[in-house]
Parts: sequence; structure tokens; C-alpha cells
Amino acid sequence: MKQCCALVLLLTTSLFATTQIPSPEQFLGYKIGTHYTPHYRIVEYFKAVTAASSSTVKLQQYGITNEGRPLLVVYVSSAQNISNLESIRSKNIERTTGGAKNNSGENVAVVWLSYNVHGNEAASSEASMLTLYALVDPSNTQTKTWLQNTVVIMDPCLNPDGRDRYVNWYNSVVGKTYNPSPESREHREPWPGGRSNHYNFDLNRDWAWQTQIETQQRLALYNQWLPQVHVDFHEQGYNNPYYFAPAAEPFHEVITPFQREFQAIIGRNHAKYFDEKGWLYFTKEQFDLLYPSYGDTYPIYNGSIGMTYEQGGIGAGLGVVTENGDTLTLVDRAMHHYTTGLSTIEVASKNAPRLIAEFEKYYREVNNGVGDVKAYVVKMNAGDTARMMALVDLLKKNNIHYFSGRGNNLRGLSYTSLKDEAFILSPADLIVPSGQPKGALVKVLFEQSTKLSDSATYDITAWSLPYAYGLQAYATEMPVTGLEEYRINKAVNIENGDPYAYVIPWTGLNAAKLTGRLLQKGVKLRFITTPFASGGQTFNRGSVIVMRTGNNATQNLFSLTRSLANDAGVRLATVTSGFVEKGLDFGSSSVVPIKRRKIAMITGEGVSSLAAGEVWHYFEQQLNYPLTLFNTTDVGRMNWNDYDVIIMPDGNYRFLSDKTSADALKAWINGGGHLIALEGALSNLSKLDWAIKAKKGEDTNTKDKDPLATLRRYDDRERESLKDFTPGSIYKVQLDNTHPLAFGYPSSYYTLKMDNSQYEFLKDDGWNVGVIKKDKAVSGFVGSSLSERLHNSLQFGVQNVGRGTVTYFADDVLFRSFWENGKLLFANAVFLVGQ
Repeated sequence: MKQCCALVLLLTTSLFATTQIPSPEQFLGYKIGTHYTPHYRIVEYFKAVTAASSSTVKLQQYGITNEGRPLLVVYVSSAQNISNLESIRSKNIERTTGGAKNNSGENVAVVWLSYNVHGNEAASSEASMLTLYALVDPSNTQTKTWLQNTVVIMDPCLNPDGRDRYVNWYNSVVGKTYNPSPESREHREPWPGGRSNHYNFDLNRDWAWQTQIETQQRLALYNQWLPQVHVDFHEQGYNNPYYFAPAAEPFHEVITPFQREFQAIIGRNHAKYFDEKGWLYFTKEQFDLLYPSYGDTYPIYNGSIGMTYEQGGIGAGLGVVTENGDTLTLVDRAMHHYTTGLSTIEVASKNAPRLIAEFEKYYREVNNGVGDVKAYVVKMNAGDTARMMALVDLLKKNNIHYFSGRGNNLRGLSYTSLKDEAFILSPADLIVPSGQPKGALVKVLFEQSTKLSDSATYDITAWSLPYAYGLQAYATEMPVTGLEEYRINKAVNIENGDPYAYVIPWTGLNAAKLTGRLLQKGVKLRFITTPFASGGQTFNRGSVIVMRTGNNATQNLFSLTRSLANDAGVRLATVTSGFVEKGLDFGSSSVVPIKRRKIAMITGEGVSSLAAGEVWHYFEQQLNYPLTLFNTTDVGRMNWNDYDVIIMPDGNYRFLSDKTSADALKAWINGGGHLIALEGALSNLSKLDWAIKAKKGEDTNTKDKDPLATLRRYDDRERESLKDFTPGSIYKVQLDNTHPLAFGYPSSYYTLKMDNSQYEFLKDDGWNVGVIKKDKAVSGFVGSSLSERLHNSLQFGVQNVGRGTVTYFADDVLFRSFWENGKLLFANAVFLVGQ
């Protein structure tokens, strides 16, 4: 009788425990995949599971999005591991610094699963709920075994703003029953789409740069854990089969043999489950491991087994008919991601001791340096403070150690001359040793040119930080000793009597930010077009002058200027007289008033949402200067004369093919308007008879060539296409820094070349401010046919049209907001050109 009662009690307890932890279907009221779940309901489900299984699940909100949605993770493991979570975390971090002691009883592997970084790749967040339930379901004894030696960290949605933009739109257009026809409107997502975050940034390309608030908050937590395994769940075109590891070439050379091997181990385990179901998949194609700012590569360069899983499904909605006649449903897609998620945890658990041992080995070897370079030295030259501060901020975000030093006579590869040169350290120079816990990431971010094992890459092939930040640097193989804490003193302007004038040195984005703030306060400003010297100080072109003239109505002018300068981190220069020692006096016509400008940007269909997002983010989050956004469909109705500057980001502008609209644009410029055109906008404008012209292609006459030499093998078709292609390479641009567009720069600038566009030099009506001469790319891949055709082409120029101007940027000077050196160039176009 006692045994019978005990059995009844056990069954009752088990049933009670099971019903206390709701399945996704029980909680939501529908089967996963039959509806799209809004983000707030996903959050509620994760909270409900945490409340029902608090001994094995811990929830942590780590941040909030631009639109106010929560960012969270849950930690899932055995009750013992959850109660010991902080000890597991701290021991794991000790492994990266060499401080961990061998204790197999504490060897718990950490697996981090990241879902839905692209908002319209929404199947993975649905799968996250299935995966969470499988881990906590009391009846699932298999997952309980895995969790004995594994902590699983799950982030159900990295991009809630983008997800809800997509899901809310889809739920508003789908009928009572979904329509699988690809032509149905539910498969035609409107601009800007749900892929990106609030500012239309691709968060999957922001891991290393951390320009976006979601990334900054997530990486702060990620770097407190540094898991052994990280998976980034994605979707691709819905006609593609599932993709999982191992990845494609090129692999960066710092990736270890074990990291390669373990990708294959995981891939074989996935294949076992997919084979059982008869599901299609592919590996070792398309998705490489090079660009450092992905959700697979950034973890890899931090010692993890980083992987991308790609399920076909973008635009598929709840179901779509594929090109082979099958119907791919959201139910299918969620189950595929659910399967690879659990398979990943299974493999990690079964291989936990080896994972941890190799993780410790990775950091032990990294701490001794990666490659021959012992340190990267970044010189602090005159005017570099703002750029150096921005670089230091990036290093801090990535937990990269940096120092200062002095008195050393060193040699190293110059990033400017590309030759080995002698140099001397000054206390203001920045030293980044390769021998440190983040040594692999340091090499990847700082190396002058990345070695490519394969030129067919998924993203850019060059990003070296000294070029991106516009700083002189050396890579030295000599040991650097006497390292000290690196400090840059924050600019503090104190009251010391009111001067004749304050001068804002035009040396970086902070100067532009301060200028914008003063203009918004109604302060009248001037800038200099020729250098001058006063009181032993020399001021270069572009320096902005704040003086009483014209500002009598501004109360506490200089006090206000000091306060705003302190907020912007700008050190003001004091001038005691308008009579200068060298150059032209303040009353000269070379000292030009700066008009406060009203600025607008064209967005909407045809415009690259990512390119528009870069400009929007630049104005709102960096310059803090007002920007009006209007849609391409409203161009015909807008009053051009309401704006002084109009920006056309990369895109295809159909309105330019309409003569009335094109004439209205030209009339506005003629009347004193200032147009800023970037990338693809130049190609559109080049078709107009008054604008920039694209260079004609090279002569393709093959009369004197061997006709057999032109024959191509079908198997080489992808390689052949690369001859006229660059996925992102760095070129040295020669600048005319006497023109306002290049004020604040030396005689050269390093640009990120993203396409094969080439433009003719402007004639007598314009200024060729930035040109590529006959230099080759300093870093990155450029196709053999394209390399020479880029010679003698315009990159940056200003054309005079009547009383207005058109500023041309053939390249993206705000690329992903990490190309720091281009930000002042763009500010010049906004504030200085055409004044």
C-alpha cells in the first residue's frame, strides 16, 4: 500500500511539475510556426518559464533598444550549476587570463545561442521558445543530461525593433489563411524592411565596431562570459536549403585547427538528424570566416567555436511555394533551427572537457602573442586627439589592453609608406601589444593587410583600424618595454576672462558636433579658409571662430561656448586680438560666415535603407543636429527651397528620370542649394547632362589577341566574375586639402572602395578634391581587371552649379559608422562647402 501511494505521489508530482512549466503552444494558444509571435509575447514566455523553473533558469535583462523594447538572456542549466552561476562565469574568464586551475569538477562548458539578429529572419525566435522548453521540460531526460556539464545562454531576439517592424507588418497583411504564392503581397515587404534595427543598421555586421546601442549592451555581457560555443541563427533566400558548419574559405589564419575541426564535428551531428528527416542542407559554401564583425567570426576571434546557421525563409511568411514546387512553412523553418540548436548543445556537452581544454590552450597561446608582430603602435600627431579618443573607446568596448611608453627606438612596418622604418615613441603614442587575452582579435583588427586564402568572400576584405581612423601606425616585431597606463586628458575649458575670440580647431567629429550645437543656439560663427598664427598658436584651414561680432544678442556667449565645448570634448584656443601674426586678419574675406543650414535626406523605395540609416544615425546620435527625412514618393510635392542641404544616400532615384523632377532639383541647386550625393546616387546623376560623368570602359578590342585566350571554363565562372570586383578594399586618395571639403585632413585619405564605379575628373565648373592616382590598394582584394581602371578616377569632388554646389562621394565615408576618419569629411560637406 505504501509503495502504491508513493507511486501515485510520484506521478502526481511529475504531472504537477510538467503542467507548471508551460509549453509554447500552451502559453501562446497556438502551435509554433502557425502565427508570428510579437516580441513582447516572446519576452512573456521566457519570463513565465523562468518563474516556473527558477532553479534551472535565470533571466537577465541586459539592455533596452532605441524603441524601448527589452533585451534579455536566460541562463539554462542544472539546478546546481544555476546556483553556482557566478562561480562558473568567473572561472571561465580566468581561463582567458591564465589564472584558472585545473579542476575537472568545475569544468562546465558555456554555449551561447543568439536568435533573430535580422528582424525579418524571424523563424529563429520562434525556435528559441521550442528550444527553451526542451531544455526545461521535466520529461526530457536527454537535455537534463546535457545540462549537467553545460550552461546554455539564450538570447531570444537580438533585434526586437526590427523583428516587430516585420512581424507587425506581416500580421497586418496576411489573410485568414496565408497565401503561399510568391507574388502575394505578404511576401513583398515594404521599405525599409525588418532586417535592420531602428537606425537601419545591420546588427550582424556590428559586433566588433559596436556602433549601435543593442550591440554595445550585448557585447558588454558577452565579454563577461566568453563562451566556448556561439551560434548565430539566420535565414536566407527561401529557395535555399539549410546551411550549417563547417564554414567556407577563406578562414582567417588566426583560426586554429581545433576550431576548424570542431565545426566539422558539430556539422556531422546536425547532418545525422537532417538525414533522418530527409531535410536538405549544405556546408562549406558561401559563408566564410574572415570579416571580424559577424556573429560567427567575432566569437571565433575570442576563442569560441563561432557558427552561423542559415535557414531558407526570407520573405516566406507563414508559407511560400519554392521554385521546386514545395511549400516551405514557418513550422518547418522553426523545427530546423530547433534541431540544430539542440544538436549544438548535445555536441558541446559530450565534448565539454575537450572544449574547455582547447579554450584554455587558445588563450594560453594568444597571451604569448599572435604572429610575428609584437605590438601595434599608433602615433599621436597634431590634430589626432579626437580620432585617438574614438579608437581608445573602441578598444575599451572590446576589452583590448593598450598602453603608452616612451624613449624606445623601434622599427616597424609603416602603414603609410608600407616600408620598414625607424620611429621613436612619444608618451602620447598608443601601444597595443599582441600578447594579451584579446591578442587574436588585436591581430585581426590591426593588421595592415589580411591574408586571403580565397578571394571569393561574403563581405569586405579590408578594415585595418589605423586606416579606418586616419591615424599613423607601425607594426613592430621588436618587444616594447616600459609600458604604462595610457591616458588622454579630457578637454576642460575653464573661465579665465572673456577673450577676443575662441577658436575651435577643425580636427575631428567633436569640432563639428560643437559647431552644430552653437549654430542651433543661434551663435554666429566663422571659419578660416587660409591658415593663420596668433599668440604662438597656428590654426589650419577650417578652424571655426567664435567672437562677439554678430553675437551681441547672445547672452553669456563665451560661457555658453565653454560649456558646450566641455560637453563635446573640445579644447578651445584663446585669441586675444583680431590682428594676427601670420596670415589674414579676422576681418578678411578669407574668414567666412557659417550659415545655419536646414538639412534633409531622401529616403524610401529605391534608397538603400542601410546607407540612409548611416546618415540618420550620424545626425541624431553623433552630430546631434536636426535632419528631415522625406520619401522618394514625395519628391514631386516637396518645397525644395525649405532646405539648404539635401542628401542623396546610395540608391536608385527614379525621380531623376522624370524631366520635371530633375529640372526642379537643378533649379534648386542653381538657386543656392547644396546637394550631397553618395555612391549609387552618383551613377544616377551621371545620366544627367549637367552632372558628373562615369568613366568609359577600357578598349576591349581583342583583334591582336589569341582567340583561344578568351575561352573560359564553366567551372571558373565565379572566379572570372571577380576580375572586375572588389568586396571592400582600402585605397589611398590624394586630397586637395586647400578645399573646404578636405579641411582638417592631411594631403591623403584612406577610403574603403566597395564597388567598381569610376568617375571622370570634373572640368572647369568643379573641384577634384579626392582622386585615386596610380596607387594600388593598400589592403584588401581588388580584381585584376578593376585594379588599373580605378587609376586616375574621382572619389570626392565638388561641382559648382549656379549659386549652389553638388558634393560627390563615390565611396561611403560613413561606412557602418566605424569608418571614423570619414565623419569629418561628411561634416565638411554639411557645414563648410558652399558657404
